[in-house]
This record gives sequence, C-alpha cells and structure tokens, in this order.
Amino acid sequence: MTALAALIRRDIKIALRVGGGALIGVLFFLTVVVLMPFAVGPDLALLSRLGPAILWLGALLASLLTLDRLFMADHEDGSLDLITMSRTPLELACAAKALAHWLAAGLPLIVATPVLGLLLNLDMVATGAVALTLLAGTPALTFTGMIGAALAVTLHRGGLLMAVLVLPLSIPVLIFGVAASQAAITGPLSFGAPFSILCALSLVSLVIGPFAAAASLKHGLD
Repeated sequence: MTALAALIRRDIKIALRVGGGALIGVLFFLTVVVLMPFAVGPDLALLSRLGPAILWLGALLASLLTLDRLFMADHEDGSLDLITMSRTPLELACAAKALAHWLAAGLPLIVATPVLGLLLNLDMVATGAVALTLLAGTPALTFTGMIGAALAVTLHRGGLLMAVLVLPLSIPVLIFGVAASQAAITGPLSFGAPFSILCALSLVSLVIGPFAAAASLKHGLD
C-alpha cells in the first residue's frame, strides 16, 4: 500500500506541474463551454436545454485529452519498466495511476462545473445534477481510456489509436450521463435508472480497466 500511495502522490505532483497535463484539460473544458454560447446564439432557453450535453461533451474531450500521457511519460524515462518489474502487481499499479489521473485531471472538471454552468444559463439545481453525474461517470472515462493509453505506449500512432479505440467506448457513458442530467432537470424520465447505469459503467470499468491495461503493457513491453 505504501508503494501505491507513493505512486499516486508522484503522478499527482507531475500532473499538477507546469506542462503536466492537468491544467490543459481544465483550460480546454473552459474553452469549450465559453465558446459554445457564441455558436448557439442568444437563445437562452435553447442554451439551457443544451447545457448538460455541452458540459458532458466538454468534460469527455478534456478528460481524454491528457490520457495519452498516462503511461507514455513513464515509458520514455524508464519508470514504466521499474513499475512492471516491481513486486507490486501491475494491475494495482495501473489502477493507482488511473486514480491519480482522475484526481488531477477529472476532479477539477467537476469542481469547475457549477461555475461554468452559469455561462450556459443553468440554475444551481441543474449544475448540481450535472456535477453529480460527472462525479459518477468520469471515473469510467479514465479507466476505459487507460486501456487505450496502455495500447498506445509502444505504438508510433498512439494518438490515433486513442481516438479510434477510446471514443466509441466512451459513448455509453456520455449517453447515460446526459440522460441522467436531463432527467434530474426536466424529466419526465426517472433520474435513478440512467444514473444507476452510469454508476454501473464506472464500476465495470474499475474492474476491467486495470486488468486490460496491465495485459496490454505486459504484451507490449515483452
């Protein structure tokens, strides 16, 4: 547990450094939300209806933006080989790195959501609902994207692979995240059903993601 905690602290410090990637995701999220009202126009009712989808789409793209560096930096400086050969199971190490990435890059998006929701004409109840669904759904984006990041480590076209592999796997999370947000704001659908599916997607990715990423790394580094 001490080794995993040290790995989490190390990855968070690297991500929060200048150029570490965490701030890039937040700035991208901010850019998407700020530009969208200019594209939609002055119709506040339309902006309010599209608000949850805009926030979710921005969070999805911002979360995936920094995933390519999840293993790549460690591969470049040789740290990944040490992690692979250590006594700590590689599956737990992958889970720890994904958790650190979510804490550094995903959690700030959730914190920023209530403020950015004001730009989309969303009230506090609406922004709170979107933030709650992001809290439940963004771990699925991180742990699913970790699989693509592991596959991309030893490939020259890793960025293209990330887009081709991870985006289709992220679509169910986007669908049920927006559905749960809309149900909490306007109805008439129940909030519980899509939110429960969203939580289930995160739990499934939490179980499958570390094992799939570890298998990809073992195969790619052999």
